[in-house]
Amino acid sequence: MMAGARAGKCGAKVSLLEKMPRLGSKILLSGKGRCNFSNTADLRDFITAFGPEGKFLYGALSQFFRPELLDLFERLGLKAEVERGGRIFPASNRALDVMRALKGYLQQGKVEVKLNSTVDQIEVEKGKVTRVHLRDGDAIEGHACILATGGLSYPDTGSSGDGYEIARRLGHTVVPLRPALVPLEVEEAWVKELQGLTLRNVKASLFAGRKEKRKLGEEFGDLLFTHFGVSGPIILKLSRLISRSQTRGRFSLSLNLKPALGPEQLDRRLIRDLAKYHRRQFKHCLVDLLPQKLVAVLVRLSEIPPEKPGHSITVQERARLGNLLSDLPLTILRTRPIEEAVVTAGGVELAEVNPKTLESRIISGLYFCGEVLNLDGPTGGYNLQAAFSTGYWAGQMAAQGR
Repeated sequence: MMAGARAGKCGAKVSLLEKMPRLGSKILLSGKGRCNFSNTADLRDFITAFGPEGKFLYGALSQFFRPELLDLFERLGLKAEVERGGRIFPASNRALDVMRALKGYLQQGKVEVKLNSTVDQIEVEKGKVTRVHLRDGDAIEGHACILATGGLSYPDTGSSGDGYEIARRLGHTVVPLRPALVPLEVEEAWVKELQGLTLRNVKASLFAGRKEKRKLGEEFGDLLFTHFGVSGPIILKLSRLISRSQTRGRFSLSLNLKPALGPEQLDRRLIRDLAKYHRRQFKHCLVDLLPQKLVAVLVRLSEIPPEKPGHSITVQERARLGNLLSDLPLTILRTRPIEEAVVTAGGVELAEVNPKTLESRIISGLYFCGEVLNLDGPTGGYNLQAAFSTGYWAGQMAAQGR
């Protein structure tokens, strides 16, 4: 939508081909229906967040970044607000309003929107795009084509990987596709008992290896237990490290449920709670410290008799409990399927695309933007901002290249 609208505003005659019966299905799902569309990170930090491939974004972001996006959206009637972590949402908290702004931009660009229009192939003559063929037999001639088909995750929204196959047929290399920003399945059965429980302000550390564990990263924030394992913002961020890691073998997590408390502080807190409820059974002594669902699991994992009175808990037992609270281990089995990932890692090889224009180095008149490229960033509005920025610049470059 951004690419088409910008190309139209630059004077090109544009047809937007959408295979779904409506535009923007994935936008409407983003941010749990609120659409976290950007972040307050400065340009350097924003690019660094995308890893080694991030430098590819300099061209597009130097032309159209967060200030320009916010200004455009405001002119389209969409106001924004900043939340924790620099995340930027529509002030209305409705992804639908982002959609309306983009539709308004399409109208300004006089873009012809063709719904239920699945592209079959892009025709090339003498190394240049000449027309696009639709599956229904129709064909549209044009000097340029922008491939803005998204990734492979959430296929029900239309992101089913079509663009990768089209790019391959045109001679482009596609870096193997992997799930990024995706929940993790774990081995421990007890997580099922915690299904639906969200923990605030915990720290999760990710390790690779079995015996000699190597720390890959850590995140602080919210975590969600599911029937298969763990999810939530900090888990999604750490999952990118698994997708990017060259390590073959086992990954594991360590959860610090009380990261604000050092070992001595945590021990004093446990002494205080056990003294407060000294006449209660141990299984009822942690009500001030943890959610009830989690208490039952921690009591069992600690191997402290649940009926034992609080005043009878030994120093060794208290130390064992403290270790669990600061280092609760989880064994990762696998990531969830790519269809459940927020973002697809991998995509069209960046070396085959001109970062200054987003035009293919192989086919003249073929442009790429968004998730179809081998770019993936963390949660927090990074990926949508990158999509809007590359879409805007690809639209302008395609229009000017006619």
